[in-house]
Amino acid sequence: MTQAVYLSAPRGAIEVREHDPGPPAAGEAQVAIEACGVCHSDLMIAGLEQLPLAPLVMGHEGIGRVRAIGDGVSGLAVGDRVGVTFLASTCGRCELCAAGEERFCARQLAHGYTRHGAMGGLVNVAAAELARVPPDLPAVAAAPLCCAGWTALGAVRGARLGADQRLAIFGLGGVGHLALQYARHLGIRVVAVDVSEAKLEQARALGAELALPAADAGRAIAKTFGGVDAAIAFTSAADALREAQRSLKRRATLHLVGMADRARIDLSLNDAILKGITVRGAYLGTRADLEDVFAMAAAGIALPHIEICAPTEVAGVLDRLRAGKVLGRAVVSFA
Repeated sequence: MTQAVYLSAPRGAIEVREHDPGPPAAGEAQVAIEACGVCHSDLMIAGLEQLPLAPLVMGHEGIGRVRAIGDGVSGLAVGDRVGVTFLASTCGRCELCAAGEERFCARQLAHGYTRHGAMGGLVNVAAAELARVPPDLPAVAAAPLCCAGWTALGAVRGARLGADQRLAIFGLGGVGHLALQYARHLGIRVVAVDVSEAKLEQARALGAELALPAADAGRAIAKTFGGVDAAIAFTSAADALREAQRSLKRRATLHLVGMADRARIDLSLNDAILKGITVRGAYLGTRADLEDVFAMAAAGIALPHIEICAPTEVAGVLDRLRAGKVLGRAVVSFA
């Protein structure tokens, strides 16, 4: 028996409860969690009117060690350092899974949504979905990489920019501040946009060529640089999406990452057509991206800014996350 952070019901209270996952089933591994990041998706899920599973153990950025192994598991041993991500399972048979794009599988299950998540002392996970984690990387630093880092690198690589091309990043939270680091490592020039001056200061320290407040940022970017080659929106705020579109050069691409329940896009159709703008969604990354995220962290190339909290503080952290007052990533420690 251990403790876990539960969402009690749709839009219900967030509580710390006793939790017993039982022994791992065939194909599963039981992981003793050391730390779990708090993601904006957790906030979105906590606000949904309906849930596929409730009460629900939250979280999908878990780092720990294998404690037990179910039947049929190979290539994994007790004591191995592993990461739990949003992907709980995929079908493994569809065209997308076969192409290495299993994050888009229509039959996927997700930790902290359709399956109990990683925000607890023990979790049973499909062994095939566990990520390998460098043994010397602190758990609290590694946890955000399971989603925020993976998503950030996937989006930056998905923009397909070369060195000295220019990328605008709208939203410098837990994902955006990592995307900035990955982009700079790849030689991409970054314009950072946010409503928070503290986050803009952080962006400047991380190497942003220019850091701008969100109001009229698109026009300012267009005036200063003639537009950017791509923009990534890590926020779902309607005003930010409009400014992101305005920031683009002709034939550029807008990548949408930030999600929110019932969020809608309000973009200029004429502007998109006349400038040849492409709008596409970005979700997580490839398995190779996830491996590279951990390798870059171990090498000190890109690391999350973190604040550590206790399981009993998660409800308050989500309130601050909703208000945009978390700098970097909050991480729950179970050590």
